[in-house]
Amino acid sequence: MPLNLITDRWIPVRLADGGRRLIRPDEITEPDVVFPDWSRADLNVACLEMLIGLVFLADPPTDDEDWEARQIPDRQRLKDRLQRLAPAFRLDGTGPLFLQDLEPIEGEIKPPDSLFIDSAGSNTIRNNGDLMVHRDRYPVLDLPFAAMALYTLQAFAPAGGQGNRTSMRGGGPMVTLIDPGTGHLWDLIWANVPDGMPASPEVLPWMKPTRTSEADGSETYPHHGHAAEAFFGMPRRIRLMIDAETVTGFIQKPRGTNYAGWLHPLTPYTRQKPDSDFLPVHPRAGRFSYQNWLGVVVAAPSEKRELRRRAAAIDTFERRVLLEDRRQASVIVSGWSMDNMKPRDFIFSRQPLLPLGEAAEVTLRAMIEAADTFRYQLRDALKPVLAEGSARDALVEAFFTDTQDAFEQGLAALLRGALPAEVAATWMAVTGRVALGLFERAALPGLDQRPLKEMAAIIDAREVLRAVLMGWRRPGVDAYAKLGLTPRTRKTSPKPGESGEGEST
Repeated sequence: MPLNLITDRWIPVRLADGGRRLIRPDEITEPDVVFPDWSRADLNVACLEMLIGLVFLADPPTDDEDWEARQIPDRQRLKDRLQRLAPAFRLDGTGPLFLQDLEPIEGEIKPPDSLFIDSAGSNTIRNNGDLMVHRDRYPVLDLPFAAMALYTLQAFAPAGGQGNRTSMRGGGPMVTLIDPGTGHLWDLIWANVPDGMPASPEVLPWMKPTRTSEADGSETYPHHGHAAEAFFGMPRRIRLMIDAETVTGFIQKPRGTNYAGWLHPLTPYTRQKPDSDFLPVHPRAGRFSYQNWLGVVVAAPSEKRELRRRAAAIDTFERRVLLEDRRQASVIVSGWSMDNMKPRDFIFSRQPLLPLGEAAEVTLRAMIEAADTFRYQLRDALKPVLAEGSARDALVEAFFTDTQDAFEQGLAALLRGALPAEVAATWMAVTGRVALGLFERAALPGLDQRPLKEMAAIIDAREVLRAVLMGWRRPGVDAYAKLGLTPRTRKTSPKPGESGEGEST
């Protein structure tokens, strides 16, 4: 049977009782539906994006008042509004097909495995280079799995070589979603739907000839399409090969839609200077911790907001929802960490959405900035000790690992209503002690065996680092000022390894 992504039950979901079933998109309103339940984390995140996009296309809130009034869903209304989109959401058959070129295309048939970002490309397979990526995992795909894989590729597409375009947000964008914490999938979806007006299926890019990008100046800007194309972009020109209700391969042609100037509502952005273009943020491999919060989970300081912009969905949710009603909410942070065409890691974490008052939030931002300042100073101080590379990177990363617990304690204290100045003072003492300790563990062993010139350079580097950590020297002076703290008075300079009790306030 042909698959229609609006009228058929094809999305696997987890239920409140631990069970699992398939649903249609309109059945996200069922109270026992908790979360998508695909076998891959990237497909789950992409599924959330697609469902948000469907609601935005079919029946978005017109403004904050409408959003609040419709938090309890009208199930029949959503079903009826989505039904109008059904002609655009056939995966197979004749006519326009979901996220595929309007007309059949010819070319080499690729295996269905290649729809996945962490699958080995043809060159990798030929060179036997698939150490961190995989081959031959999916010889065929059933139609629902293929539909979700196709959407995920179009939404997150990395550089593909030979003119194959990246996604609207570049390869492997960071995705940040509000989760209100109720345990209901509808609430999660509704929390992230932008304001707008319903649109017809004709606005979708596969309902018309593909806007290709062979020539210079063929970029597709927001004014060329509908805002819903942010959720249903089509950078890759693809036609699925379907036999007996399974996808056996696909054909891809280069020079699909080349998006420029779009700001996706579920992705944070950054730029180098106020008059340059915004670029989507991409996740780093490894743990997402407090060091990455500014401009992603927490709004950047006011003087940097022209350069670092959170996902619009987070700002919109905070505008819609009162401070005390955000206490259960969190931010899902996810995305592929890419090295050009090569996937390194898929991150998925939940970070708190902080119901802080203005003073406490200013302090929290300044704490993160101070840690970042100390991180850079530690890296610089280590130059006489360690060459640039993995060993120095590991020590700098250890600074954030070793201060994570203290950060969480400080955050908890701010949430309890502790005085920001007291939290800030404790934070600066801890981060300074950790940074100096990491330096000394790397630099002091065997110091007396080094040549005099190296010994002097290491001692000087320690003194500069310590002066910054204590707020006696810039940029430490600025870090203390942002936290409203007065640095301790400098009386004596303890020898390496001593505690420094000779200083007073």
